[in-house]
Parts: sequence; C-alpha cells; structure tokens
Amino acid sequence: MIFRLRLLQRWVAACTIFGSIVTAQYALAAKPGSLLHRSNTKQEAASPAYSSSSPSTAAASNALASRPAYQVAERSEAAQSASAAPRLVPGQSGEHPLMPVLRWAYSGIGNVEKIQDYSATVAKRERIAGKVGDYEYMFVKLRQHPFSVYMYFLGPPALKGQEVLYVEGQNDGNMWAHTVGVTNKLFGTVSIKPDGPVAMRNQRYPLTELGILNLTRRLVEVGEQDVKFGECDVKFYEGAKINNRVCTCIEVVHPVPRRNFRYHLARIFVDKELNLPIRYESYDWPKDKGGAPELLEEYTYLNLKLNNGFTDADFDKKNPNYKFH
Repeated sequence: MIFRLRLLQRWVAACTIFGSIVTAQYALAAKPGSLLHRSNTKQEAASPAYSSSSPSTAAASNALASRPAYQVAERSEAAQSASAAPRLVPGQSGEHPLMPVLRWAYSGIGNVEKIQDYSATVAKRERIAGKVGDYEYMFVKLRQHPFSVYMYFLGPPALKGQEVLYVEGQNDGNMWAHTVGVTNKLFGTVSIKPDGPVAMRNQRYPLTELGILNLTRRLVEVGEQDVKFGECDVKFYEGAKINNRVCTCIEVVHPVPRRNFRYHLARIFVDKELNLPIRYESYDWPKDKGGAPELLEEYTYLNLKLNNGFTDADFDKKNPNYKFH
C-alpha cells in the first residue's frame, strides 16, 4: 500500500511538471532539423522578427522589443499556389470598419481548409494570472484531417527536447507528452487530457485549438461579436514584415474599455504571398493613463511550409525519431 502511495505521489509530481510544457496554439513526423530528414528547420530559440514601414499606436510599439530574425522558409509550389482567396480590400461607405476583415476571413476559411498539412516554428507569449510569461518556441507538424499535432519544444532551455503528440479520435481523446532529463527517465511518456488542469496550467488555450485554421475561426468569432457595437477603429498597414515575409498588418483598436470588447488593440499579420494570418497579437487597456497597452497574447508562425505529405507515421509515438517511451 505504501509502495502504491509513493507511486501515486510521483505520478502527481510528474503531472505537475507536465503542466509547464504543454501547449497553446501550435503538428509533423520528425524532429526539428530534418522534418525527419526532409528539410532543414531546426533552430535555436529566438524572438520572432517584426518590422513595419507604417505607423502604429506609439505606446504599443514601445511594448514591442527588438527581435532577431529567423530564416525565411523555402517556397514550394504548394506554398506559392496556396492562396486562392480574395485579398483584403477597403470597406464600403457606411459599413462597420471590421466588415472588410470579416469578408476576407469568410472567404479565406475554405482556402485554409484545403491545406492538408504544414510545419512551422511557433513562437508564443501569453499573459496568465496577470503576468506575461517568457517566449516559448515549438517546432510543430500539423495535419488537418484527422486533426493531428506533433510538437517539439525548442526553448526556453528548461523545456528544450520535450515532445507532445495528439491525434483526434485516438488515445481516448488524450495527448501523449514527456519531459526531459531525470523526470523523463523516472516517468517516461504520460497520457493527459488536452483541456485538463495539468495541460492547461499556464496556458490560455488547449492544444486542440492550435493552428492557422483555428486562429482564423477565432478571428471570425470575435469579429462577429465586435460588429454589433461601435467604438472600433481599423487600419491597414502595407509593408509590415514578419521574418522578412511581407505582410498586411490589420490593426483594430477599441479606444474605450467596454465589457463587450475582449481587447483594446489587436494586430493580425496576413502573409501577402500565402494570404494566411501568420501572426496575431492583442493588448489590454493600459492600467495607467498614458501607459502602454498590456500584452494579452501573441502567436507567430515562422518558416511555414505547406502540404508536406505527412502520414500516420508523423503522428505515431512509436516513430523512432521521437523520444516517447
């Protein structure tokens, strides 16, 4: 009985540790570095590059630190032909400022759904319990049908090497995860619920909400709520760059705090070539008058490569290139 109790205590301790490693918005069958011998994508953790030739709210700009660049992803025929959806166009006279964005999102969802899979380096920061956490960097493989995710943590150093695997309809709806070092040797791979308390510790969203399609759907959901009200300013900035990828930056501002609004300022960066949102950031209203908006969440998809032809092996924990055991 005492032996079983000790095992249970160790299991609880392991689950607590796993709460710090799992997910947030971000799928493949290999480690970063080779797309499992298919491409050169492994990189050391660094902050996502950001630049824009256009103006923006000064306080929010001051909140954005200088960030080193990643490599630009290789282009492929699949990537170059990915965008068939209509482009962002100016709004019509008298309509809500968000309507052009909503029209673009509506028309783009079908285009995103046609993407079979993709890989990316995902960088994220989130405010949890009033505190903004450090950047986390994950190499991700994502397959859309069935929804499947493989995730390899690139940083920070304490998380590097940890892996997460999820396939819709398998493992009783749970995901597989493991840590590194002594903890991994003691407890190995564990199965946990994506939306359970362990996985959601220090996370705003479960792993099942990761991905560009889910991001687009969430933007539509928020936009449909916002068009019911006024007090909304929308600006389009051409020439913004994420990791040297030319983007259109959509900036949405709610000047006055209202309970109807989820954020004060939000920016969506739409890759001009792919016509896909590759970065989203949102800010709360400043605590003090004249202060800077406070970051709520920030997600960036870097080195995006579409339609790699991933198979079930890319999302199998028995894959010899992975470290699940």
